[in-house]
Amino acid sequence: MQVILLENIKNLGKIGDIVKVKRGYARNYLIKFEKALNASKENIKIVNNKKEQLNKKDLALKKAATKYFEILNNKNYKIQKLVTENNDLYGSVKPAEIVTIIKKKDNVDIKPSQIDLEKEIKSTGIFKTTVNLHSEIQANILIEVEKSEEKKS
Repeated sequence: MQVILLENIKNLGKIGDIVKVKRGYARNYLIKFEKALNASKENIKIVNNKKEQLNKKDLALKKAATKYFEILNNKNYKIQKLVTENNDLYGSVKPAEIVTIIKKKDNVDIKPSQIDLEKEIKSTGIFKTTVNLHSEIQANILIEVEKSEEKKS
């Protein structure tokens, strides 16, 4: 299915690009979240006329992402979790937990979908994580998982 992009999307294209994607990705993500339109002649004309507005919107998003990058990049966040005798976690550290810690510590609003875990965090230690702030801006953070001293009842 061909769509015309309304945003710059990492590994896909820039505003106004006509790209071919799978039907489910187009319907369930790109079109649903207003990141793209079906690539019809009418929609192509609409996007070409609105391209300047879309670029201004993208520039504003990029400016906000740059501000967040300066706050987040190379920061270390500590999470305390209950662990077994061999330092494995009960469960794993989820992106939603990381977002909560970042919000609490630095007052930065990001979504769990912006957190890119290289691998699932299931033990104590330090883990490198990427935060996708914009299609062109990624911040690297460190997640330090420590043993929690108290037991939950």
